[in-house]
Amino acid sequence: MHISSKYCFSLLLCSAVAVSAFAQQADTTQQSAAGTQVVRTMDDLRERILLDRIEQLEKRLADLEGRTASAQPAPGQSASTSAPAAQEPAPATPPAQAPAATPAPEPTPPTWSVGPIDFTGLVDGYYSFNFNHPSTQLNQLYNFDVKANQFSLNMAKLTLAHSPDPVGFQVDLGFGRAFEIIHANEPSTAPSFLRNIEQAYLSLKPAKAKGFEVDFGQFVTSAGAEVIETNSNWNYSRSLLFAFAIPYYHFGIRTSFPVGKYFTGGVQLVNGWNNVEDNNSGKTVGLTGTFTTKKFAWSNNYYGGPENPNTNTGWRHLFDTNLLLTPNSKVNAYINFDYGQNRSGLGTASTLAKWYGIAGALHIQPNSKWGFTPRLEWFKDRDGFTTGLPQDLKEVTLTGEYKMIEGLLARLEYRRDWSNQPFFQRGSTVNGITGFGTSKNQDTLSLGVLAFFGPKR
Repeated sequence: MHISSKYCFSLLLCSAVAVSAFAQQADTTQQSAAGTQVVRTMDDLRERILLDRIEQLEKRLADLEGRTASAQPAPGQSASTSAPAAQEPAPATPPAQAPAATPAPEPTPPTWSVGPIDFTGLVDGYYSFNFNHPSTQLNQLYNFDVKANQFSLNMAKLTLAHSPDPVGFQVDLGFGRAFEIIHANEPSTAPSFLRNIEQAYLSLKPAKAKGFEVDFGQFVTSAGAEVIETNSNWNYSRSLLFAFAIPYYHFGIRTSFPVGKYFTGGVQLVNGWNNVEDNNSGKTVGLTGTFTTKKFAWSNNYYGGPENPNTNTGWRHLFDTNLLLTPNSKVNAYINFDYGQNRSGLGTASTLAKWYGIAGALHIQPNSKWGFTPRLEWFKDRDGFTTGLPQDLKEVTLTGEYKMIEGLLARLEYRRDWSNQPFFQRGSTVNGITGFGTSKNQDTLSLGVLAFFGPKR
C-alpha cells in the first residue's frame, strides 16, 4: 500500500495537537493539587512522550517510503521483474546445494547416406485421328502413339536417381503402351517385371578419375537423335529412324570419359539389342564419341555383335551419327543419319539385310510458351528387315507446342507418311500380303498432353 509524505505529516501534526491539549488539561489539574514542582515534572513527561511519538512516526514514515520505492519497477523494466543490483555479485551457492554435474551424451554412431534422391515423374496421354480409319485402329509405322481414333496412354513413369558422388544409381519404372513396345523383343523366359523397367543401373564416378564414369545394368541406347520420353523431344511422334533403325536399350556395362575440353568417349559391352537376358552367348560392343561446343554437338555411335537368336553366327552392325546445331536459344536443329546391316546364315545360304535413312528437324522457340518443329525424313528398308516389307519410306511432321504452366504442355501434330508399296491399311480392306493394306500413304492428326515434374524440367 502506498502512503504519501503529506499524509504522514498530517498524522504527526494531529498527534502533537492532541498531546498538547491533553497536557494542558492535566497541567491545570496538577497545578491545583501539587503546585509548581508537579507542573515541571508533567512538562518533562509531555515533552518526552511527544518526542517518542515523533520518533516512532519518523521511523514508520521512513519504512513506508522504503517499501514504496522497492515496489516500483525501474524504467524500461516490467513491474513483475526487478533488475538485479549492478555491482553486487550474486551470493555463492553453498557446496551442499550445488547442482549435480550433467553426464556427457553418448557419442552417436555415424549414419551412412547416399545423399539426396531426385524424383522425376511423367504422364503422357494423347488422342490420334487417322484419316484412313483402319479397322485395326493402329497408326502403322508409328512408335508409342500407335492407337488410332481413340484416347490412349502413352506412358506413366517414375524415376529415382542419385548422381554419383562417387556412387549413384537410376531406376525408371512405368507402364503404358510405350513400355509394351520397348520390351516386345524380350525373350519369353525373362521375368515379367522387367517389362515395367526402362532403366535400372548403378553408377561409379571416382573423385580422382578425372570425369571417368562406369554404369552397370539396364540403360537406354546412346544412338539416335530422339529419346523415349516425349517431353525431351521436339515432336510428339517418333521418327522412323528411332522406331526402326536403332535399338531402345541394352543390358551390360558402359563407360564414359572426357578427353580434353570438348570430346567425351565411351566403351560399352552389352548382351545385345533390347534384351536383358541374352538370346545367345555372344556380346555386343559399343563405341561412343561426342564432340561438344557452344554452337553444336556431334555424336557418333557404333554397335556390333552377334544378334541372331540361338547362334553366334552372323553379326549385326549399326553406325549412328547425329549433328545438333544450337546457334541460339530460339532456333535449334538436328540432322541424324543411320546405317545398319545384319548377316544371318552360313556360307552361300547367308543373307545380308541393310537399312539406312536420314532425318532432319528444325525447332523454333519464339518465346517460353510456344514452339514449332517441322521434321523431314527418308528411310530405306531394303530387305524388309525392320518394317516387315522391302520399301522406301518418307514422312513429314509439323508439331506445335504450347506450355500451359511449368510442367504441363500440349502438342498438336499433323503427320503424313508415304511408301512406294501399298503398306498402309485403309478401312477394313487388305491386299494379298497378310497384315498390310492397300494405301501408299497415311495421314494423322494428334493431340498429346504431357505432365511432368522433377528438379530438372
